[in-house]
Amino acid sequence: MKIAVIGGGSTYTPELVNGFIERMKTLPVSELWLMDIDADRLAVVGSFAQRMVKAKGNPFKVELSRDQRAAVRGASYVTTQLRVGGMQARKADEYLGLRHGLVGQETTGVGGMAKALRTIPVILQVARDMRELAPGALLANFTNPSGLVTEALARHVPEVTAVGVCNTPFHMKMDTLAGLEKSLGQALAPERAELNTLGLNHLSWHRGFKLDGEELWPRVMAGYIEHVRAQAVPEVAPELLEALRMVPSYYLQYFYSTAHKLAEQAHWPPSRAETVMEIEAGLLRDYANPLLTEPPADLMKRGGAYYSTVATQLLNAHHNNLGETHIVNTRHNGAVAGWPADWVLELPCKVDRQGVHALPAEPLPPACFGLLAQVKMYELLTVEAAVRGDRAAAYQALITNPLGPQPAQAAAVLEDMLQTHRAHLPQFFA
Repeated sequence: MKIAVIGGGSTYTPELVNGFIERMKTLPVSELWLMDIDADRLAVVGSFAQRMVKAKGNPFKVELSRDQRAAVRGASYVTTQLRVGGMQARKADEYLGLRHGLVGQETTGVGGMAKALRTIPVILQVARDMRELAPGALLANFTNPSGLVTEALARHVPEVTAVGVCNTPFHMKMDTLAGLEKSLGQALAPERAELNTLGLNHLSWHRGFKLDGEELWPRVMAGYIEHVRAQAVPEVAPELLEALRMVPSYYLQYFYSTAHKLAEQAHWPPSRAETVMEIEAGLLRDYANPLLTEPPADLMKRGGAYYSTVATQLLNAHHNNLGETHIVNTRHNGAVAGWPADWVLELPCKVDRQGVHALPAEPLPPACFGLLAQVKMYELLTVEAAVRGDRAAAYQALITNPLGPQPAQAAAVLEDMLQTHRAHLPQFFA
């Protein structure tokens, strides 16, 4: 089994390597190809990955490559975790928002749109290479904005089975389990629990939690509301929780508490990108230590908890035809009655050797669906703009995004966005 990691120079890679090492009995990897265009990062991260595998008795071979086609050729699975423009581009996305009095963030608002415009053409080329060189392989995309990128894949390279993956739902599952363990006074295996989530990536609502098949959501909601009410500055309005009886995903605070997030931006620097750049510099120094064979503790500061768990569980379920339920991003194909069947959603899916199959789900209430539908329209316009280099579609995407600018401001924001990232947006300057 060959697995290719596009963006293998990422500081997340050692955690992913650990995940493959831990699952060798059920996921028999023979070759792990780490591909990256950044030769220096690939050398540091790749050499560390090779030492990790050697320390475990070389259960599989780790190949380093700057050739995407060579990495993809013959792969059973391809994962994408790339960042077009590197962390400097993320910083530019954040400060783009700040300059215009808008939310500056990696996956939402104008920052998320800028990242999508840079990323979609690159990921589509990965999929085209897979279509030619690795027919039948599964593409697991971790690159943000994950759901939007997966939407582009579903519409423009439908021959490749692609799924968008995020650790946020699994975080919620584990946090909920931890709360139940505390109240019940016993350890609870994650396999016993099932989270019910529906929405878009980074725009979803959690609305159910079963343990051994028993629905515990009323108890979970009561505990969560109590937790929020005890906070000096609530992370979400308790009144919202009472009304919806659902827990919004972390990233919905940018929509529900926009003024608060803008006030936080006023205290930059450091932005999140600048903080991560410091963390990554330290991680790369650690990775370069020839004696290091285990991921350092500081890797958790990077924000990738459960990343390897989510990734390897998904691939394991697919390879071994397990029929497990995973919350991922995929075209729902009518699983949510009344919603356009070709929308990519984040929802529980059955994963087996035949692919990823969305499970039937009750639609969200109007208060949630209204926001979701508006963001989905923004996503579709952004895909069109990214693929065609269409400035009119990009302008429309900006004014459709709930966190975007007013129409009179949008032209200036768009021009700033395109000029800021001109080196990575050739489709707009042909």
